Amino acid sequence: MRSISRALSASAAALALAALLAPVAAHAAPQASVRPAHFAGTLTADRVLAVPGTVNARDLGGYTTYDGKTTKWNTVYRTETLSKLTPEGTQALAGLNLKGVIDLRTAPEIAVDGTDKLPAGVPSIARPVDDTSLFAFIGQVVRSKDPAYQQAQLGDGKAEARMAALYKGFVTNPANRAQLGAAIRDIAGASGPVSFHCSAGKDRTGVLADTILRAVGVPASVSEQDYLLSNQLRAASDKALRDQVKAGGYMQNPDLLIPLQEVRSSYLAAFRDQAVADYGSFGGFLTDGLGLDIATLVKLRSRTVA
Repeated sequence: MRSISRALSASAAALALAALLAPVAAHAAPQASVRPAHFAGTLTADRVLAVPGTVNARDLGGYTTYDGKTTKWNTVYRTETLSKLTPEGTQALAGLNLKGVIDLRTAPEIAVDGTDKLPAGVPSIARPVDDTSLFAFIGQVVRSKDPAYQQAQLGDGKAEARMAALYKGFVTNPANRAQLGAAIRDIAGASGPVSFHCSAGKDRTGVLADTILRAVGVPASVSEQDYLLSNQLRAASDKALRDQVKAGGYMQNPDLLIPLQEVRSSYLAAFRDQAVADYGSFGGFLTDGLGLDIATLVKLRSRTVA
């Protein structure tokens, strides 16, 4: 396990990426098979992938659409960064027969966090989506070791407000819309299974998964449950990080980090509401905001729904 002292001696970005938003090496125990990784609850059974070095890797299959069809299993996957995979994890990933992995991280993130440890022959597709300097901000606040400053920056709803602003930026930032649209075109045009991820696999990955599922006819309420599943999967890893931060003397109240570590319905609502506010409807966001034409949306549906 990467020690907290090592993480905190690195740059602010290293702290944020390696510690706060990536799994804290309390990774799943090595397993030989990638499917199924049974998890409690009907929503997650057979959904979570047993890929050592990840805690938030899953299949987007098995969701019922408005017209009674179902999203295909073994077709589209969502994960966190794949830079922490063990050799067994890379081997397990090979079992998915991926034709591409879409990386939503920015270049500075990758420089600190590392490139994905992909199986031979699996291409990485860069579709960087801006994080509004969230990582640097977290590093600055934590490394200050100043409880009053940390409370002032993160307490009293400030952390939640920063997350809402991040989610709105996925819509209002033209470069972000371009990259999200390109990622959906990548998935629609893929010749086989494809995966996508950011750092923690919860925010940028979450809104992309939400957009894809809703675009192919999965009810918004069901898509939201998929989004919120990150909290269940990341809970132990996130708590371990908070415990390390406190033990290392960096925060007296590491629970201030919880709004930054979790996904929340209010964050997703900020994204969805901004899309409707700017484009009139979810459909308008798809076509006018993300630049997806009808042919691409039909292809996406054909690729992902049976």
